[in-house]
Amino acid sequence: MAWLALIGAGCCEVLGVIFMRRVALQKNTKSFLLWVAAFAASFVLLALAMRTVPMSTAYAVWTGIGTVGTALTGMFLYSEPREWRRVLFIAMIICSAIGLKLLYGTGA
Repeated sequence: MAWLALIGAGCCEVLGVIFMRRVALQKNTKSFLLWVAAFAASFVLLALAMRTVPMSTAYAVWTGIGTVGTALTGMFLYSEPREWRRVLFIAMIICSAIGLKLLYGTGA
């Protein structure tokens, strides 16, 4: 269950970054509230995951999900570059997160 909370936290982190961009483009209350809600949910879920998953592992996986999710969102929704080196390093982040789960996967 902790790992599901951690994955949810990472997904909320990606939403938070998407809404941050929206706040930068559309300065309105709805955008701001969505931004705050997404990051609040991310931190709450991360805290829940850290009850079982070691802090260093949880934080590394959370930031990895956020980094990969944000990079992929930028590539597919905002026409950011899709060159092979970028994709290679994104794949390395994914492999690292999977490796942490396999080595330190307590709290299933």
